[in-house]
Amino acid sequence: MLIIRPLQETDLEDIYRMAQSAGKGLTSLPANKDRLTGKINRAQDAFNQRCAPEAGMYLFALEDTELKQCVGISGIEARVGLEEVFYNYRLSTTVNASRELGVHVRTPTLHLTNDMTDTTEICSLLLSDTHRKGGNGLLLSRCRFMFLDDFHRHFSDKVFAEMRGVSDESGRSPLWDALGARFFDMEFSQADYLSGVGNKSFIAELMPKFPIYLPLLPTEARAVIGRVHDNTAPALRMLQSEGFNFNGLVDIFDGGPLVEAFIHNIRTVRESLNRHVLISRKPMNLDLPSEERVMVSNRSFRNFRVTTIPLQCIKPDTVSIPAEVAEALEVSSGDLVRLAPLKDGGRSPIQTIAH
Repeated sequence: MLIIRPLQETDLEDIYRMAQSAGKGLTSLPANKDRLTGKINRAQDAFNQRCAPEAGMYLFALEDTELKQCVGISGIEARVGLEEVFYNYRLSTTVNASRELGVHVRTPTLHLTNDMTDTTEICSLLLSDTHRKGGNGLLLSRCRFMFLDDFHRHFSDKVFAEMRGVSDESGRSPLWDALGARFFDMEFSQADYLSGVGNKSFIAELMPKFPIYLPLLPTEARAVIGRVHDNTAPALRMLQSEGFNFNGLVDIFDGGPLVEAFIHNIRTVRESLNRHVLISRKPMNLDLPSEERVMVSNRSFRNFRVTTIPLQCIKPDTVSIPAEVAEALEVSSGDLVRLAPLKDGGRSPIQTIAH
């Protein structure tokens, strides 16, 4: 069985191995045990309410209960920019005109901004190569939206994701080579790593404060602004299917786009429903295609749990949950759980049942 739960100290070796295999570009989960331990501790503080909930980082593990191993991780940063300044470039247009000369010129520009300060970010998505099939990536990503809505009071109304931009196999970024490298005496991978682990003060100290006029950049650099890395394209498509849209902001290093949505408009939130639990002792086939399964969460803050069950378990007023699944979710008969679609596609089967 695969189940979502809060990240724990015992997951360190598993996530370290995944971070090592992820290669360059995943700066939010560096292959550094000290940094990863710090993130685990911060997540534990958030779930156990040892810090203000709105200042927490919530990291979720995807556990393979048969292997007793963490095979994936995803996260929510409750509010960005409260301790370390959060920087982006905003794509804009500068207009210069002369009526006498009959000239009207529109020039695309980049402006350094802190527009996402105090906004919720979904982040740190990483899935083991051994578990990339069967809708596991969908479960790992979409479980966060169920948590966001159940505990909305701790988060902003708007949520965003910063997508990995274009870089080559050696980790070189066309935008960095054309722009960032002019102001920073370091390689792209080093600057991106420092930013990812929270050392962002150097950005304010060294980046130009004036608009960057895109026609001054090489064609190769301009072409990657607002584009995602090939490996990130599936994640972007999933977020777009949830209702996320490009908001005009891009990463200052690689030009990757930011996409955003209001929590109440996210598809998983809109199409979810609540049901009371009935524990079933009958044998049930849990190994079904992703389109025949739905996500179910126990709606607990401290002991948040999510897994999938067959769509046929949902009844008009209740949901039948096999005993072993109920045990993994830490729920009992009569408890209220949340259900949401796992896979995209047309009218939600959950809503069909609900109506």
